[in-house]
Amino acid sequence: MSEIANTASRSAFKVTDPVAMERRLFSMMIVTVAVAVLLSAPLAPWRVTTGLLLGGLLSLFNHHWLKSSLCVVFSTAESGKRVKFGAARYVLRYFVIAAIVASAYTLNLVSIVATLAGLCSFAVAAMTEAFMQIYFAIRNREET
Repeated sequence: MSEIANTASRSAFKVTDPVAMERRLFSMMIVTVAVAVLLSAPLAPWRVTTGLLLGGLLSLFNHHWLKSSLCVVFSTAESGKRVKFGAARYVLRYFVIAAIVASAYTLNLVSIVATLAGLCSFAVAAMTEAFMQIYFAIRNREET
């Protein structure tokens, strides 16, 4: 019975630092976009490659803008001060991204499907992070 108490006190899966996880997600997004662009460059038409690049860059931009917008919204909620365009920036990013994608597609510079695939780089990074967390949780649990 004391064995169970000892293993319960030692956490097999420590809570990770949210800043470190955010950095890992952002770097995994960069790696995902880079691998997709490098693989598509010799294998796919140039519009697919530019679509993946544009979508990936917009995904990185969206992630950064979302983080800064949410920081503004939560800081205003915490302090009680009213900031101009705090929550509007949260919604504005969708219109900016849609305008950029629409203009690039209208100019026939990108493939819309590849651009949407590039915009999904966060999903790939999040799934990679989730699988890494599950793997390390299982590995660390079996070592105890």
